[in-house]
Amino acid sequence: MKTGQDGSFDRKPSQFRSWIEKGGKFEPEKGRYHLYVSYACPWATRTLIMRKLKGLEDFIDVSVVSPHMGQHGWPFASADAFPGTDDDPLYGAQHIKDLYLRVAPDYDGRFTVPVLWDKHTHTIVNNESSEIIRMFNAAFNHLLPADKAQLDYYPEHVRKEIDDVNDWVYDTVNNGVYKSGFATSQAAYEKAVYPLFASLDRLEKLLTGKHYLVGDQLTEADIRLFVTIVRFDPVYVGHFKCNIRTIRDGYPAIHSWLRKLYWTVPAFKETCNFEHIKTHYYWSHPTVNPHRIIPVGPVPDILPLDA
Repeated sequence: MKTGQDGSFDRKPSQFRSWIEKGGKFEPEKGRYHLYVSYACPWATRTLIMRKLKGLEDFIDVSVVSPHMGQHGWPFASADAFPGTDDDPLYGAQHIKDLYLRVAPDYDGRFTVPVLWDKHTHTIVNNESSEIIRMFNAAFNHLLPADKAQLDYYPEHVRKEIDDVNDWVYDTVNNGVYKSGFATSQAAYEKAVYPLFASLDRLEKLLTGKHYLVGDQLTEADIRLFVTIVRFDPVYVGHFKCNIRTIRDGYPAIHSWLRKLYWTVPAFKETCNFEHIKTHYYWSHPTVNPHRIIPVGPVPDILPLDA
């Protein structure tokens, strides 16, 4: 991970930003698209959750990469046969980077997941998770059964509120844990970790007495926050030094919200693989954890609903 002169981690923007839409280059069609993901990656897990919530499993195939992100990036099972990892069914690629270079041989960006792939034109449609989940939310509605089509996780009447929450949650929480963990100076670390916990305090107040972040329904704001919070105690507290407080002991409202989503909405639990999550972070960042020792705790990874 590259940092600035002051030791701060700076995440580069995604570069493939096309859209699935009726009348466009990428039409919504059943079976046309393939989704490459890692269970370990919070950004990729957003797309898995939305895909399941909207009932798109038969529309969009999925391949899962190994959590061992090494010298060549995310490997498929053919290069690293970690349990729960898939081969690339389309081209027999060894690593995610092979797909990027297939599309753009001079590509010099990061080889990230998720990758939304078009099997018709053999190219990457989009690799920005926030945009992929919005496509999944609406682009296929005219092809879905009515009960799934009517589900809207970005409803128009609260879009401004969702956007506002997403904005500060992304900067200080979703990306804040990375800015804390990948900082290479004390000043850069503290510049990230204190705003992170200030935002967690703000979220605690926001969720007190409520089931969801925005309004009275599940929205993409909950999905985007969940993937960070579910990794917080198992990974970010120790690995990224985000240790002012834990979620389970320091934030009762956030902790309740987290467990309700995980234990009562299958799309959250069934796309969460703690073995992949913990293995990836503790194995794949040797500058942070040079001996690649994977902690056994916390036990359990997530507490029961009635804890």
